[in-house]
Amino acid sequence: MVGTTHESLHRIFQKDPGLLTKALQKVLGVEFPEPREIAAMNVDLTEIEPVERRVDTLLRAETEEKTYLLVVESQGKTDDRKRGSWPYYLAYLHEKYRCEPVLIVITQSSATAKWASRPIQLGFPGWESLIVRPLVLGPDNVPVIADEGEAVADPSLAVLSAMTHGKGRNAAAILESVAAALKTLDSDSAAAFAQFVDSCLADSRAKQMWRDLMTDIQYFWRHPLAEQVREEGREEGREEGRQEGREQGRAEAKAETVLQILQWRGIPVSLSVRERVKACTELDRLEVWARRALQVADSAELFGEE
Repeated sequence: MVGTTHESLHRIFQKDPGLLTKALQKVLGVEFPEPREIAAMNVDLTEIEPVERRVDTLLRAETEEKTYLLVVESQGKTDDRKRGSWPYYLAYLHEKYRCEPVLIVITQSSATAKWASRPIQLGFPGWESLIVRPLVLGPDNVPVIADEGEAVADPSLAVLSAMTHGKGRNAAAILESVAAALKTLDSDSAAAFAQFVDSCLADSRAKQMWRDLMTDIQYFWRHPLAEQVREEGREEGREEGRQEGREQGRAEAKAETVLQILQWRGIPVSLSVRERVKACTELDRLEVWARRALQVADSAELFGEE
């Protein structure tokens, strides 16, 4: 199972697809055309054979010239198996959708960024049959946004900066700037971005600083990660009661996550679906629904054949 940092590093582009083309243009200097429309797609690349293959985030970008498929892969460390998977993903997507696939790798590690940026060459040296050149976003090229004015002018890029650089001597200025930028957004977007940043902060001091900032502006408490903090502050009681309370809190948080994913993807949620999700207390079932929420086209499809 992937960690929350892995999820946040690519899911930010599902929340704000326009940030991805902005990063390509402003951070990497790629003259990618401005999309007329950009939408999330099903990330499942599994074939009929029992081999499961999934990309992290897949977006379709419609431009004046042509349609592109933006394949976003969140990479925590070097993994040479990817040098076989990535060419497969691109070839499969090109064959299936007849659109030009573009591979973008995002990482918090300079070493991983350097590894990922190496071209993948398949075939005879000097006459390669396939060359894959990933575009890489990492700490060496994503700008450090520690100025409040810059963060307010471009909140989503400021969030990406915090997710990439949220440690070291610049952490305080970066996080304070992002917190100021979140105040300019609607509460749902601010809560989602707050969660992405929290998930990517590995340094304990930076994470506590961020949670203190979010407590002050009331955004942190709107997302599931706050459940852990609420539990830590509960008075001690009987072990059975505490365990029951924790399980109930986790179920409530997971149910909110299912509904938030649908909301972030723009999937309408009927009252009956919302009530059924909120009424569920089974964590395993809610986890299944959360995975389905990333792919379904209709909220009723969450429940499959149940």
